[in-house]
Amino acid sequence: MADGPLQLQFVMSATRVEDLPPTQGEVAVVGRSNVGKSSLVNAMANRNQLAKVSKTPGRTQLLNLFEMADGTTLMDLPGYGFAKVPGRIRADWPKMIEGYLQRREGLASVIVLIDAEIGPTPLDVSTLAWLRELGVPIRVVATKQDKVKSSKRDKRKRDLAEGCGLATRDVLWVSASKNVNIVELRRRVRSWVRFEDDDDPDDPDGRS
Repeated sequence: MADGPLQLQFVMSATRVEDLPPTQGEVAVVGRSNVGKSSLVNAMANRNQLAKVSKTPGRTQLLNLFEMADGTTLMDLPGYGFAKVPGRIRADWPKMIEGYLQRREGLASVIVLIDAEIGPTPLDVSTLAWLRELGVPIRVVATKQDKVKSSKRDKRKRDLAEGCGLATRDVLWVSASKNVNIVELRRRVRSWVRFEDDDDPDDPDGRS
């Protein structure tokens, strides 16, 4: 089904882009630790334990590759900004991620997750700037929409988008726990991974 769960299957974990198998097209997901990345990957696949979910942020410390039914892939990149990750591992992340972003053939887009309740942190902003410098196609998705009161949501959407250097319509708002806009996110992932620009003009910022 075009709007059904992404049929994700775990392929492998790696520390070097050279160890990854070739792909027909790939989207990568990155965000600050505890932004809800693993929960969102699970929601897109409609599988509770596909990606690790932990109360301790920073557990994803490798390049974790998942394959979709059509042979395209999704990369779960390590979360950034959590101090309790061992220093040696944390120091290796920039090199590992930069190597991936610069040398991964078939990388179509990077989905940057921003916590809707907190908004873009300085680390989020610097990450977005870094990705832009690398020339990587970026899509911004705001997680945890349910944590923002409906009375404050419109203003938060404007402020969050502005903090990311984007128009409000360029940020998709979702909630994994409440299943808000997960179907739309699946649809967009399927288009992004094929190098298509297929954002929905009718519901661009998660009002549904």
